[in-house]
Amino acid sequence: MASNDSDIAEGSAAAPADPPVIGISCYLQQAQWGVWDTEAALVPADYVRMVAAAGGIPVLLPPHGQSPAVLDRLDGLLVAGGADVDPAAYGAAAHERTGSQPFRDDSEFLLLAAARQRGLPVLGICRGLQVIAVAHGSTLIQHLPEVTGHTDYQPRPGVYGEVAVTTEPGTIARAVLGETATAPCYHHQAVDRLGAGLTVTARSAEGLIEAIEIDPAHRSDDGSGWLFAVQWHPEHNPDDARVVTALVDAAKDRLGAPMSMTAPA
Repeated sequence: MASNDSDIAEGSAAAPADPPVIGISCYLQQAQWGVWDTEAALVPADYVRMVAAAGGIPVLLPPHGQSPAVLDRLDGLLVAGGADVDPAAYGAAAHERTGSQPFRDDSEFLLLAAARQRGLPVLGICRGLQVIAVAHGSTLIQHLPEVTGHTDYQPRPGVYGEVAVTTEPGTIARAVLGETATAPCYHHQAVDRLGAGLTVTARSAEGLIEAIEIDPAHRSDDGSGWLFAVQWHPEHNPDDARVVTALVDAAKDRLGAPMSMTAPA
């Protein structure tokens, strides 16, 4: 039986919006599972679980074989943690403690540029913050203990530190996290000189840059192009999904879908 126009309109209005598809940049390195010990494209499962729990569909983006066209099928981009950015990308010689993967840099710079061109929301986590910063002309401190005199931000291999940050008013960081937040961290590098188009929105107690976002003067008039990056690892704390949820909500907002009802603690 044929449907009239009012039935179609009513059915369309009632149809739920599709969940946003969130691309997550990932590693390519040696890994073990079952009886295998070989190179694999992977990302810690914490990223995947948190994106899914926030209402997104996580899709892994390996650092080979990428094209800007993949962003046409995504609703948001998460640039994940990992190895150091190659210092050649910001005109510096490598420190002896710097361990980089230029092939991953190339892939993530490409994905970031394509996401920004399309106005997709972007979240950077740890290395992801540094990728975003360097793409905007920033430089990095290559080994923090030489500057801070301690290893609190990366206590020892495989052990997270804890960082307390204070956010700036009127920013994404303040809206998502409130005035202060404490989070797990694991980084031996940090932003030194911040490049054009970015602004610092959270610092540690000793003044290190711990969150950045697009400077208000460089934001799109239509509100697209949401960008936020943190130097810590929010995905490692399953009880605090605010940062990752903010990305998924920004993607939902861009799609016109209902957002999660979360508030800063």
